[in-house]
Amino acid sequence: MSTPVLDTLLVANRGEIACRVMRTAKALGLTTVAVHSATDRDARHSREADIRVDLGGSKASESYLQIDKLIAAAKASGAQAIHPGYGFLSENAGFARAIEAAGLIFLGPPASAIDAMGSKSAAKTLMEAAGVPLVPGYHGAAQDLDTFRRAAERIGYPVLLKATAGGGGKGMKVVEDVNQLAEALASAQREALSSFGDSQMLVEKYLLKPRHVEIQVFADQHGNCLYLNERDCSIQRRHQKVVEEAPAPGLSPELRQAMGEAAVRAAQAIGYVGAGTVEFLLDARGEFFFMEMNTRLQVEHPVTEAITGLDLVAWQIRVAQGEPLPISQAQVPLLGHAIEVRLYAEDPGNDFLPATGRLELYRESTAGPGRRVDSGVEEGDSVSPFYDPMLGKLIAWGENREQARLRLLSMLDEFAIGGLKTNLAFLRRIIAHPAFADAQLDTGFIPRYQEQLLPAASELDSDFWQAAAQAFAQSQPERVRNDDLQSPWSAVNGWRSGLPAQTSLHLSCAGQDRVVSLGTASSAWQLQGERLWVEQQGLRREHQAIRRGNALYLRWQGDMHSITAYDPIAAADASHNQQGGLTAPMNGSIVRVLVSIGQSVEAGAQLVVLEAMKMEHSIRAPQAGVIKALYCQEGEMVSEGSALVELE
Repeated sequence: MSTPVLDTLLVANRGEIACRVMRTAKALGLTTVAVHSATDRDARHSREADIRVDLGGSKASESYLQIDKLIAAAKASGAQAIHPGYGFLSENAGFARAIEAAGLIFLGPPASAIDAMGSKSAAKTLMEAAGVPLVPGYHGAAQDLDTFRRAAERIGYPVLLKATAGGGGKGMKVVEDVNQLAEALASAQREALSSFGDSQMLVEKYLLKPRHVEIQVFADQHGNCLYLNERDCSIQRRHQKVVEEAPAPGLSPELRQAMGEAAVRAAQAIGYVGAGTVEFLLDARGEFFFMEMNTRLQVEHPVTEAITGLDLVAWQIRVAQGEPLPISQAQVPLLGHAIEVRLYAEDPGNDFLPATGRLELYRESTAGPGRRVDSGVEEGDSVSPFYDPMLGKLIAWGENREQARLRLLSMLDEFAIGGLKTNLAFLRRIIAHPAFADAQLDTGFIPRYQEQLLPAASELDSDFWQAAAQAFAQSQPERVRNDDLQSPWSAVNGWRSGLPAQTSLHLSCAGQDRVVSLGTASSAWQLQGERLWVEQQGLRREHQAIRRGNALYLRWQGDMHSITAYDPIAAADASHNQQGGLTAPMNGSIVRVLVSIGQSVEAGAQLVVLEAMKMEHSIRAPQAGVIKALYCQEGEMVSEGSALVELE
């Protein structure tokens, strides 16, 4: 078989996966091509590429999902191959066929394999015929509500609705009883259509306390296929993985082999080529059930790379050029343990709603042995409402699980983000939790320990406010004027003629305000660079304190707090003039307005559906009332805080 010439690679994706693929491509000496939407013109993946092509538009449907534009970009840039990343068109058989028809190389499986496994329904039918155990469910062609109602009654509630063409939690809803089914099905179908261009759904039994264990498989064009151990991805929120690790804790070599061989059989049955993942649900008895096969590289592939020492993207590039797999199954390494967490721009305290805005502060953990960060942003970048809110991933490796866990905790402590809400502190609480340290893993982990992982906001204590005030004052510019450097009036140290130096700061943090009085600086509070040293009862502790413009970012008891000074008079005026009504929880697009002016609604009724970052979010009535005014319409883009509905 002749080896195709490949010296230029186009990555048909964005964010951290585009940066990660280009990193390996550059190491192999390839020229890299990035594509970007109008929104992503100055995004990091665009900046790092050798060549970049503007696809136009803002939404994914106008840019990254436009097959003709992507093929044209490859032709114009001289790329011979396209890497799809994950999400977007990575599991779209039509995209794979279009690339092949254009005479280009697709760094993914054959279109026939995507057809067979890309649809969850088709995959389950195939596995059922092959004798692989399945979770009870319905994955047929009929998509009407009555069909799903009858299937759910046969299976028994609770049930799980899933988009057959999807992944990443998009188009996925848990339904507890028949009264929730119609609304959940309609919403899941809209999400699936928006994210994948296909609204086809399946329904299956929602298992209690299962583990999510997946097998990384890899196949070449010569009939060789092997499994690269397994990953445990049980800790999830909104049905999307948050923490992944390899190998899966507690798996016996016999169970690993049984699951691995089943995954290889599934891949070989469809003539698979390249990197893929076969996902299973594993119950407490050691029985596993086929869930789906992802015909692409997974978000969590770095933990597999960490325990094998392999570069899976390099393998993808070489296999696509016709090279055989470089090792046999018996030669697959299993070295130590690796844990990965996904860093999202989202608000864990508000049902994990995606967050948008500018990264006023963004500082990654220090690189080193066993420490890896895959990210797609830098300080000063903006997070838009059009795409997935993942900023990056932190991966720690150790000789054993506990070493990897402690190393990851250290990395999380070093990471600093400001300007928008993230799940950074939430991730740290997971990794530090005793149940996680004890490897008590299943998909109900987050709900079970919700009180510890998502503690209610509490009043910030006086020690915090004193530390914040000292750091805020010491981090301010020393002078407010430069025309008379000797004048005491040019200083901001609270100097007053004939009186002790003292100043009062009006500070705001996390919706709380406080007036803090400061006297002469004490050795108990010392700011050295970006470290605030606090001495109390003979103990001297270090706190990260980073100034960015008018905001101070202070790490206190594991959380990063944003502190600003405020004008109490201006704040009162703003509160008095604020327009009433229900507001948008984030930037996004209005996809449905379900009420009209004058309509009476019950408490909890859906009023407006907002789409942001490929997920739908319902605005519901907090109490019964009458719609007095509507400030939005379908198809309109709205900003966070914008009034949507006024309820009387």
